[in-house]
Amino acid sequence: MNLQQLNAIKDVHRGGKIAISLRYPITDAADLARVYTPGVAQMCTAIHEDTSLAREFTVKKNSVAVVTDGSAVLGLGNIGPKAALPVMEGKAALFKRFAGVDAWPICLDTQDTDEIVQIVKAIAPGFGGINLEDISAPRCFEIERKLRAELDIPVFHDDQYGTAVVVLAALYNSLQVVRKNIQDIRVVVSGIGAAGTAIIKLLMHAGVRDIIGCGRQGAIGRFRTEKGADRQWLAQHTNPRNVQGSVQEVLAGADVFIGVSSGNLLQLADIAQMAEHAIVFALANPTPEIDPLDAWKEAAIVATGRSDYPNQINNVLVFPGLFRGLLDAGAKEITIDMLSAAARAIANILPAQEVRPRRVIPEVFDLHVAETVANAVVKAHDKAVLGV
Repeated sequence: MNLQQLNAIKDVHRGGKIAISLRYPITDAADLARVYTPGVAQMCTAIHEDTSLAREFTVKKNSVAVVTDGSAVLGLGNIGPKAALPVMEGKAALFKRFAGVDAWPICLDTQDTDEIVQIVKAIAPGFGGINLEDISAPRCFEIERKLRAELDIPVFHDDQYGTAVVVLAALYNSLQVVRKNIQDIRVVVSGIGAAGTAIIKLLMHAGVRDIIGCGRQGAIGRFRTEKGADRQWLAQHTNPRNVQGSVQEVLAGADVFIGVSSGNLLQLADIAQMAEHAIVFALANPTPEIDPLDAWKEAAIVATGRSDYPNQINNVLVFPGLFRGLLDAGAKEITIDMLSAAARAIANILPAQEVRPRRVIPEVFDLHVAETVANAVVKAHDKAVLGV
């Protein structure tokens, strides 16, 4: 990166990327009296008598807290809350740009699980949803579980389920291209942290029956005990054939490889041993598990997390529209059916005749995505409420 490029980046971030704007003008004393005192007291009294009115008469209806402790920032690791702030600001900017959602970066100077839970619970009344971001595994699982159980607003860990939703959407269209059924495929997932665990669970919900998760010690399964409740659950509920070995070994005959682990993990020979018309999602960022150009030599479809290759798996396709739908529906929680509906909606953005090997997922700037996802989430929410 040359000096000119560096200065251009600094200019974008100088003073922050987001700001508060007024929805109602304050131009005279009458405006002031309505917006603030004494008019505001009437709203306070009404909400005190019926707290559900907070959604109608405050920013709560359109606000999301983007919460991090800076412990697992993509590509940078445990850099702490201050250094993570530019990322959270960027996330807030994307919420506003793509779905009109007001998001607030909340960077916490603690990495204590219980303390994070208590802080988020304490600030929750001012928000319509919580977006957990860049919190390391396995703490992120416990934080999310506790907050979901104790809050009456949706809690979403984007590093888990944002990635999982886009992966499922891309997989739906990829299977259409290679003419395989989701119930029949064999899937290998490299990386069983936050994203890998969520991907496995969502794919299983969508109908994948044969899926193997691989960590640093290779495939997990019922043949060994894993540390942590989440990894142990995966060991007990995946890998139905009890295949053992390294990720390279268990990849033999697999239809799909999904990597959310580390760069340069695989060689071309590893892809060559996969099933015919293989699908490779090498999502480690910035360096994928295998060079995408190499992977294309053997695979029918290749996707990455990068913007400079076809088929970018980017969470921005999910979270703005997802929260738009959750806020519009007045949802109190996020269900796996909502996530599945979001994935199907993203996949269906592309007409069947336009789906091809190098285009299995919509572009990030496709303006139809957020609205389509939001509508799908609202419908899934309403179906659940009606019990249909």
